[in-house]
Amino acid sequence: MPKRILIVDDEPDLLEMVQINLEMEGYECMVAYDGFRALDRARKEKPDLIILDIMLPGLNGYKVCRLLKFDEKYKHIPIIMLTAEAQQADRLLGEATGADYYMTKPFDADKLLAKVKELLGE
Repeated sequence: MPKRILIVDDEPDLLEMVQINLEMEGYECMVAYDGFRALDRARKEKPDLIILDIMLPGLNGYKVCRLLKFDEKYKHIPIIMLTAEAQQADRLLGEATGADYYMTKPFDADKLLAKVKELLGE
């Protein structure tokens, strides 16, 4: 059974590019364009990994990450924050909310794929 990845970003072009790259590697992808949908899908679908933007409509990525990482049922799901927020303070806040990895945009698709595989234990 393929690993399932939830991709959360409010930029459809970026989301689609990440989705295509992951699906070409055999992953099953789900998408959400805002924080509330992301939290809802994560709780209902229980993905194997989440790629999460920070600046989202509704709930921001920090809140989504914190709500999942501080819940016993979901804290095991690895979260990669993929964001334009490149300041050190943003990175530290991402780590403090429980993100497993913090990657800034623009990003290298191969590096993202390598990190996905690493966090999924592949």
